[in-house]
Amino acid sequence: MEALMYKRKYLIKGELQVPGDKSISHRAVILGSIANGRTEIVNFLDSEDCMRTVEAFRLMGVSIQKNDNVLIIDGKGLHGLVEPTMPLYFGNSGTTARLMLGLLSGLPFSTLVYGDKSLTKRPMERVIKPLQQMGVQTIGRKESNYLPLALRGGSLTGITYNIPVKSAQVKSALLLAGLLANGKTTVIEQGQTRNHSENMLKAFGASIEVEDNMITIDSSMSLKATDVYIPGDISSAAFLMAAAAIIPGSNLVIKNVGLNETRTGFLDVLTNMGGLYTLSNIRDSGGETIGDISITYNELTGTVISGEIVPRLIDEIPIIALLATQAKGKTIIKDASELRVKETDRIQAVVDVLTKLGANIVETKDGMEIVGGTNLTGGTVSSYDDHRIAMMIVIASLVTTDIVKVDELQSIAISYPRFMQDLESVLRNM
Repeated sequence: MEALMYKRKYLIKGELQVPGDKSISHRAVILGSIANGRTEIVNFLDSEDCMRTVEAFRLMGVSIQKNDNVLIIDGKGLHGLVEPTMPLYFGNSGTTARLMLGLLSGLPFSTLVYGDKSLTKRPMERVIKPLQQMGVQTIGRKESNYLPLALRGGSLTGITYNIPVKSAQVKSALLLAGLLANGKTTVIEQGQTRNHSENMLKAFGASIEVEDNMITIDSSMSLKATDVYIPGDISSAAFLMAAAAIIPGSNLVIKNVGLNETRTGFLDVLTNMGGLYTLSNIRDSGGETIGDISITYNELTGTVISGEIVPRLIDEIPIIALLATQAKGKTIIKDASELRVKETDRIQAVVDVLTKLGANIVETKDGMEIVGGTNLTGGTVSSYDDHRIAMMIVIASLVTTDIVKVDELQSIAISYPRFMQDLESVLRNM
């Protein structure tokens, strides 16, 4: 049990840089491994999740050298990976699992994949069904809906597929499979999701076309290695930004953050709630927009979050719920049922944690409703072994009147290994 004893003693002031973006780090490793030549990835996120992707490719014969947050990958090409001699372990990484299922489906060998207790409960049907239509053979629990899964890949045929859920992971899995399929593969989204895969596939030389919510990829003879700079993860930055937004007297600058328009929903919500921030030093790198964010405390008001913005902030909803507890008026979050199939049921987890800390919050079918302006009191809570819930709890403890006790914080290493150190570096006595 961890005791967080901040209890409204500190404000946030200073400057820092958050680790590299998790989504982009995964994709850079995958494409660097199947490209021809050497790829250098700078500002790679050295987290548990991303290292699962690295280890999977090492087991398929790829040489990957790591020096702090720089990776050197000697790619094997689209057809150079070898059959792993042991099962591939994906830990708690849903991104690794779903994207790798797409790639493995196109490779001409058999693979067994599995994950930890949490990942084993997460549904894979949304990826497996279209991959089966393309031709992959699978064996697994409940019609291959859950890990562990055995796949026999190769001999895929491109398809046109309307994705029934708003999921960048499903889209990315099918695009990776399309690289190795006969003919063209087209995925049609209900609404735009994060587009890191499209950006990076273009950078590595894939034959890909994007028209509104329709993405088409043609099987490629080869991908060409290219160096990648990973911008700071805006999902990680959001938790520190939230601290500055709710603690009077705070001001924080976060440098070199990814500002991809499919990921900046948190900033839009912050604007709608009356938050004060500025963007500077904006530039492009490898198809991604990068800049510095400066955020200053200001009183917040409640808002409604729904519809097309939700996929642009799905990972930030736990910290947005905390913001809402400190805002004037009511905040309604809906159309976020995707949260129920994350590392845990994040709707239920957020409501449980914040209720125990004294918030006025209720769970709905696809979101939650929060009445703001409440004093959080402290208490004993569970992180549900979920990195986003754990980080939310830490930030909440900065504004509680009493000690917060939490069962674990180790899960934070999944996405932000140095989170506690970075937070401590910008804490100042009131």
